[in-house]
Formats: sequence, structure tokens, C-alpha cells
Amino acid sequence: MTNLSNGSMQHLTTHKDVRSARVSSSDQTGRNQDYWLIPPNESVVLGEIEGPGCLTHFWMTSFCRKIMGPSIVDPALGSNVAPVNEIHNALGVTWEEQDPFYYRKALIKITWDDQDTPSVLAPFGDFFCVGHSLPGNFQSAPFNVSVKPEEANKFGAPAALNCYFPMPFNKKAKIEIVNENELPFGLYFYIDYELYKEELPEDTVYFHANWHRENPCEGWGNDLQVNSPAVQSVANLSGEENYVVLETEGKGHYVGCNLSVNHFQGSWWGEGDDMIFIDGETEPSINGTGTEDYFGHAWGMQKNAFLYNGSIIHESEKPGYQVSYRFHIADPIHFAEKIKVTIEHGHANHLSDDWSSTAYWYQTLPSPKLDILPVEQRLPHVAVMPEVKQDTKPELNDEQRKAYELAEKLEQSYVTEKKNQMEIKFNKTRESSVGNKEHVQRVKSTL
Repeated sequence: MTNLSNGSMQHLTTHKDVRSARVSSSDQTGRNQDYWLIPPNESVVLGEIEGPGCLTHFWMTSFCRKIMGPSIVDPALGSNVAPVNEIHNALGVTWEEQDPFYYRKALIKITWDDQDTPSVLAPFGDFFCVGHSLPGNFQSAPFNVSVKPEEANKFGAPAALNCYFPMPFNKKAKIEIVNENELPFGLYFYIDYELYKEELPEDTVYFHANWHRENPCEGWGNDLQVNSPAVQSVANLSGEENYVVLETEGKGHYVGCNLSVNHFQGSWWGEGDDMIFIDGETEPSINGTGTEDYFGHAWGMQKNAFLYNGSIIHESEKPGYQVSYRFHIADPIHFAEKIKVTIEHGHANHLSDDWSSTAYWYQTLPSPKLDILPVEQRLPHVAVMPEVKQDTKPELNDEQRKAYELAEKLEQSYVTEKKNQMEIKFNKTRESSVGNKEHVQRVKSTL
């Protein structure tokens, strides 16, 4: 038999005795209402899959809108078609606003096997590299995001999100969305997976992801100029005050992160070195030369996105904001007992910026106990226009008064029916969650 040269698609040349399947938001009645509407402050199970198996692909797109006033579109008829609000509010047909921060108000949560703690816990957007709730177009090996050019770099803009990290499991995979918003969370999704007839090898490590934020990082000299002689005179060999991307115990390998920075000084935020401590060492065996260098750039950050490194949001387009990524897929960082991945926030940690990151890694079970900040501490910083208040309002004439009365009557009727339609969708989402579990069992029975 001729040996094939090694390559990223070599596995396509060999037949595997596995069962491919999917759970999705597809309308289980056979109609075209193919999204789930997750109620405020509620968690919904997208899929609970019995193993052995592996999640191979996630595709998701979402929406979260606040009704500002009645639409001309009938709320009952409008609820039975795709919720595509392409009509600008200025035309007077609809009046809705997208929640700008809903990417941080919802969580993605994945639990492996019989564990009582999740192995993936992150804001919905940040898991897919949507930092600051700002979607930007980019492609990499494990993630890509597609957003309309006119919507890119806008808070809360709708986008298509893909993840290709393989996520093996032996007994069970449970995928949930936790909506910690006061508004409903609309979600279309695919979760593609495959099932195996035999248990996974004993040396299998499980996918993990967790989000962390320091707002702000506690810098010692935020009022000192970046790269000045005063700042450069300070040494940092221990990394004690560094920003921590990941700290975990077990056996596995770190495969990367995305990092979102909101820089307040108006200078340059990226002079900090990456310092990675493996298996309890007190001096890092992996020590970098600057944050932009860790992310594969140089002389600052460029608006470039590659397979394993790049920038998604660049401060030249969105002043003060940066979202970058580095995936250690070709060069995973291995650990046998523990690992601590850190980066200086400014040289020797002198800057006090808002940093947040999602770390991705594989390790043995049991998983560490992951935590997440409460929703109000996850929201990004945004400059807000001052509210203009009218000192005095002119006395209304009869026509103007009737206009207000009509508007109030229309809004009451519209909002009441809209809420009725939402309740129908909430119940349908709950039923669909049960339906996905039943679908998983049918697929499993064919193996």
C-alpha cells in the first residue's frame, strides 16, 4: 500500500466507521421558523448527546432586539416568518433597536460526561472571538466570523459565527445557552458531531474554554508615558502582577486565546511580554518580547487575520479598541501538571487598561471549577451621547393630542400581541430542546 504524505486533509482518504449527525434549531414542525427564542434569564439545552463521540463544528447566528414602538407589520403575521428586520427605523415601518451588549449577556456552557461543572464557560460572543460585543470579519483555522461590511465594528451587530475545534467526549456532551439578559435571545444554530462504536483512548484530552476580565488591570504607573526611560527602568522577572489568560491543573496543552483590550491612555498598550509558566516553575520557560509579538505582529498591530494569529478589531478603525488572537494549533504548549499563561499589561505592568480574554485548551478530566463574572461586570466600556432634555414642551393642539392617543393605543395593542407571540416561541423553544434530545437518541440507536 502506498503511503500518503502527511497533510491537513489526509484523513479524508480513509474510511471511518462513525455516525455523522447534527442537532440544530431547525423547525421541528417542518415549517420555516428555524430559530429558537430563549426567554430572559433562562437557560436552554441546545443538545445533550450520548457518546462516545466528538463535536466537530458549531455554526450560530443570533439577534436580540428591543421594541421601541409599534411596527406597521402585524405582530402575529410577522412572527411566522424569518425575523429579518432589514427595514431601517427611519422609514417608519419598524422601530426596534439591537441590544448592543447581548453578546456578553448570554453565555455558552458545555459540560462533558458526568461532571457537575462545565468545561466551557464564556460569554457567547467572546467564545467566537467577538470581543467587546464588536463583531468583525475574520477567518482563522478554528474560528471565523462573517458580518455585513456596513455592520462591522458596531456593538451588537448580527453576524455568522463558526467554530471548528474538535471536542471529543466519552459519555455525554451537554451544550447550553444561558440568557442573562432582560430581553429574549434569538438563536439559529447547527451543532455537528460524530458518534463512535468504541470508547475514546485513555490518553484523550477534553476541550476547555474560559473567559477572564480585569477591568481595569491594576497598573502601577498609568500616568507615565509608554516606552519612557522611567518606565523602562523597571524590571519584571516574576510575572506576579501579570494579566492571567489561563491557570489550570491537570495534563494537556494550551491551544490559544483571543484578547480584547480597551486602552485608556491614548498611547500604546502592547509593550507587555507574554510569560508562560509550565508545571509550577517560578521562572517562565516561555518568555516573549511584546504583546504584539505574541500575536504574531510587529511594530504595533496590523489589520491582518491569518490562520493562527491576527487582529479582528483594530484600534485604527475603532480608536481605543483592539481584539486579537493567537492559536497554538501547529505549536501547542504542553503541560504535565499545571500551566499559567500570563501577559504583562504594559511594560512591567504599568498600564491600567480593560483586558478580557477567552483561553482555549485541552486537558484531562476532571475539569477545573470555572467561574464567570456577573453580567453587569461583563459589559464593555462605551462612550454615551448625553441625553438632551427639552426645557418646555409646547401646548398640544387637538390633532397633536390625538396623534399621541393613537400612538399609545397602537403600542398597547402591538406590544400585547408581540408578547403573546414571544410566549408561543418560548414554549416552542422548550419543546424543541426536548425534541433535540429525542433526535439524538434516534441517531444513537442506529449506531
